[in-house]
Amino acid sequence: MSGAEGETVAVFVVRRLASHAVLAVLAASLGYLLAAAALDPRAALEGGALRPPEAVIDARLDALNLDDRTPLAERYLTWAGGVLRGDFGRTWEGEPVNAELWRRLGVSLRLVLPGAVLGAAIGVALGAYAAVRHGRAADRLISSGSYLLLAVPVFVLAVLLQILAEEANDAMGLRVFAWVGESTPGASHGALWSLADRARHLLLPTAAIALCQSALYARYQRGLMLDALHADHVRTARAKGLRRRSALLRHGLRTALVPMTTYFAYTAGLVLLGGVFTETAFGWHGLGEWLVDSISRGDVNAVAAIDCLAACAVLLAALASDVLTAALDPRVRAGVLP
Repeated sequence: MSGAEGETVAVFVVRRLASHAVLAVLAASLGYLLAAAALDPRAALEGGALRPPEAVIDARLDALNLDDRTPLAERYLTWAGGVLRGDFGRTWEGEPVNAELWRRLGVSLRLVLPGAVLGAAIGVALGAYAAVRHGRAADRLISSGSYLLLAVPVFVLAVLLQILAEEANDAMGLRVFAWVGESTPGASHGALWSLADRARHLLLPTAAIALCQSALYARYQRGLMLDALHADHVRTARAKGLRRRSALLRHGLRTALVPMTTYFAYTAGLVLLGGVFTETAFGWHGLGEWLVDSISRGDVNAVAAIDCLAACAVLLAALASDVLTAALDPRVRAGVLP
């Protein structure tokens, strides 16, 4: 990459980052406003077995910036000012949101990230292979399997995997597969055993997410690859004597991956949504579980913090997509495309 191309890519990435940042701020703000307008933390306090006096309820809600009698615009400005300082406020119980947010984020990342990365890699590879073997048995098998997986929701797939794992455990007479939580409660047999225990608890959730993701990517990549295989530049490369394998990898696959990078950003939201169901199915205490509990309790600050984090995650996914696009597409590096 020349210096001029590098400068063009840098300008492209900065411009896209600014655009995505504006969208992330708007999404986070809208998330808070919707949560503050729809949720009712006052009802949770008033509905308890020992109902506090009205003055106590008002004081507690006001201290947490949850008082529905305070204008929504004023509550939003208070919340936004705290976010700019890195403070997401306090939960309904009065605990700092930040500490719980980062702890839950670590759990969700350990659950979702391996399956998302593995699913993307497998899906792209299978989609490209199916396109190359178009009309043959391998193509029909991959296409049929992708359609089947797309028709099965992730929580149903999680339950099916648990049933199969239980059958496998019974057949082997050993508890090889485990899936409730991150590790076996109360087990302490050294660092190596603990690592292996965490790995076997992660196996089924990773498989559930990876299978769903790979089906999406395989279908999309197959269509893009079929278009690229019939493009003029691929036929020209073959006519100049380039071997079929080299032409497909250097020209066909690279061209098909350019629009695929945009798809990565769009699927980030689906991965987060699938993570909510996956956490519930496998008993992981991550952001998804916390979001459901917070909505049921009317915990506005926790819901808004999770929404803000989700908006930033999609922003980072979109930025990574733009960087990959610039790396794969010479027209972006040359400044031909905006």
